[in-house]
Amino acid sequence: MFAKHLDKNIGTEAIQYSPNRVGYGEGLKLAGEKDERVVALSADLTGSTKTDAFAEAFPDRFVQVGIAEQNMASVASGMAAMGKIPFIASYAMFSPGRSWEQVRTTIAYNESNVKIIGAHAGVSVGPDGATHQAIEDIALMRVIPKMVVIAPADEIEARKAVLAAAKYVGPVYIRIAREKTAIATTEASPFTIGVAELCLEKDSAHEKTVGIIVTGTLLHTVLVAGKILNEEGVGASVLHMPTIKPLDKKALDDFGKRHDIIVTVEEHQIAGGLGGAIAEYYSEVAPKRVVKIGVNDQFGQSGTPEELISFFGLDVDGILNKIRNII
Repeated sequence: MFAKHLDKNIGTEAIQYSPNRVGYGEGLKLAGEKDERVVALSADLTGSTKTDAFAEAFPDRFVQVGIAEQNMASVASGMAAMGKIPFIASYAMFSPGRSWEQVRTTIAYNESNVKIIGAHAGVSVGPDGATHQAIEDIALMRVIPKMVVIAPADEIEARKAVLAAAKYVGPVYIRIAREKTAIATTEASPFTIGVAELCLEKDSAHEKTVGIIVTGTLLHTVLVAGKILNEEGVGASVLHMPTIKPLDKKALDDFGKRHDIIVTVEEHQIAGGLGGAIAEYYSEVAPKRVVKIGVNDQFGQSGTPEELISFFGLDVDGILNKIRNII
């Protein structure tokens, strides 16, 4: 039922957990080893963003700009103009949140080869509260021309995304999280910028079908929910879409044809994020019902990550209840 390339322990207590920001740190160091043009910049959050491994390995290729996210974006654009491949990292609320105009004008407008890392994204940041919970960043970045937008599922996929971004020529935004999340993918799982992966195929015996499209660290949660739906008699498939821009249109065309209803799931506002992108696409090429699960026009709250994921209906029960109601 689950794709063969996924972890065999999905939905069991044996599944491993790790913050996908760890994958960013690993991927950045590997990218630096492979290409001496790779440089890293941090806005006073070297440890939190896991940029420290690169800084220790390549001190001459690391710049600590301090609490100056707007300046960091402009400095990185200048470095890219000189042939470097800069990775800039801060909390997503500040980069791109605070530095959006500089990202737009100095990086994207110039098609600078800069990679922007938005860490601690989503409500799962937890006790830091609404001021530090970036749940608008996908919308902010996907509207910028020339910008690639990626939300990796876990530590392994984050590492692959960083390595792919280092080779890609042009601006890239990668969204990563703070908390430990289930590692659903494996080293054998494919990752290509702009390509979605079918991770759960529906039971063909069921008449009612729902196609669930997910991005980011909720992949494991959605896979568990999809398995339960199939057991309950609803044919549920799961399409993992780590790249929100550009969309994998071929995968969406096939997925849309095979399901009665499309449901999108993301740890982000339902306006402007993955759900918005999917609804926009289907409305133009193959109109169908798209139900969006995410944060519905609210700011975040303070609480534990688990409490907040449940509060916003992004846990297994919340997703199941929403889908059961629409079915």
